[in-house]
Amino acid sequence: MRDRLRHENPAFRADWVIIMLYLLLICAGWVSICGASHEIGDTDFFSWGTRSGKQLVWMGCSLGLGLFLLMIDEKYFDLFAEVFYYLMLIVLIITPFIAKDIKGSRSWISLGSVSLQPAEFAKCATALVVAKLVGQYGFMLSDMRNLLKAVGFVLLPLGLIVMQKETGGALVFLSFFLMFYREGMPGAILFTAAAAVVYFVVGIRFSEEIFPGTSAVSGQFMVLLIIWLFVCGLVRVYLPHTPHARRLFWTGLAVNAAAYLTSYFIKSYDVVWVQIVWTVLMAAYLIWHGLGERLRPYYLIAAFGVCSAAFLFSADFALDSLAEHQQGRVRVLLGMEVKEGLDYNVRQSKIAIGSGGLEGKGFMNGTQTKLKYVPEQETDFIFCTVGEEQGFIGSSLVLLLFLALILRLIWLAERQDTAFGRVYGYCVMSILLFHVFINVGMVMGLTPVIGIPLPFFSYGGSSLWGFTLMLFIFLRLDAGCKMRRRL
Repeated sequence: MRDRLRHENPAFRADWVIIMLYLLLICAGWVSICGASHEIGDTDFFSWGTRSGKQLVWMGCSLGLGLFLLMIDEKYFDLFAEVFYYLMLIVLIITPFIAKDIKGSRSWISLGSVSLQPAEFAKCATALVVAKLVGQYGFMLSDMRNLLKAVGFVLLPLGLIVMQKETGGALVFLSFFLMFYREGMPGAILFTAAAAVVYFVVGIRFSEEIFPGTSAVSGQFMVLLIIWLFVCGLVRVYLPHTPHARRLFWTGLAVNAAAYLTSYFIKSYDVVWVQIVWTVLMAAYLIWHGLGERLRPYYLIAAFGVCSAAFLFSADFALDSLAEHQQGRVRVLLGMEVKEGLDYNVRQSKIAIGSGGLEGKGFMNGTQTKLKYVPEQETDFIFCTVGEEQGFIGSSLVLLLFLALILRLIWLAERQDTAFGRVYGYCVMSILLFHVFINVGMVMGLTPVIGIPLPFFSYGGSSLWGFTLMLFIFLRLDAGCKMRRRL
């Protein structure tokens, strides 16, 4: 009877590797919060008046939430996915009107002595509704209408969170595009997104410099060269049996070289105008041949070239749309400015991590964290506490735990017997990967400081509960998959 109960109870069929990794991460996170939030000599870790004591309560609630989710019939996650999603949209709409202004953001709802951030739970709701949509029979993301519908479900909460002036939390929703790519989204779309990042970084980084021998802005000149090369590459890949790639490359090389040499030796002028004309001519050339051969890639590559040029000249507007402190962080990250204060968090974080050395200073012995040199060291910059107290070895072990969790999630997602379970699993993996990559990157000065928590480490109930909710729903789906295989 006892063996039968074990086989029929989904809690006993949950993946214990994931659960053990989860427990190790939240325990390591609690130790880090103790090190980051307590003064030297203070060992009262369990009092409700301390952050470590409060985090213990959040951890206990999270374990109860996880056990509760494992006992729910898995069909309800699919059945009520849309209800959960639309309820969260309503909460996101209301939040800016009832939330207090905290450092320029209106994203926290106060419930007595507890504050919750709805954006953390909106990730799970979006993952469920997207999994239900993409998991429908015959739903193909290669169909542009289906892709736009799926993207719409992601962009709606993203836009509402931006309205709360919580840019970091909104950018997390871009991680869903990793799942879209796995489920059949054309690779050209992912390439376009990567190209946009290149355009933005290069265009902004060199926007205040003049290219030698011309009066052209270096950023614009270099990006238009990149666009020309990208167009040639796309033609070579998607139209391999045509001479167009060679023609566009050699003609473009001649046009750009002639424009530059004329400006350098005869009279300096803005050669960007020549490049713009060449970009338009490339698009016209492709469209002309597309009309004759009636092949879709001609039109798409032509649109890519023109839209890329348009994006380049809108990059300044995109930067100006950010808050002033966010603009400053982007400029500091790109090396355009060196301002005391804007890069203070990152500089102190680097000092803390570097001071840890190979083995670290030991638990509660981190001087940078104890003396509060690093702002937000219990939340967004918690990883610097790991680096200072546990050193390179401890930091590496933490990253290996995250890597093991992400790889295990991929393996479990691939073995699901339903499209809903597989898609949801990849959503959870993508969100976790984005959080870890961006958070650790910003602590080390490799990515912009956008203010997102490190999963299971950063202090706060909303973040921990949100990740627990996502993870244990997937564990319940996987447990149901295991139980069906035994029948």
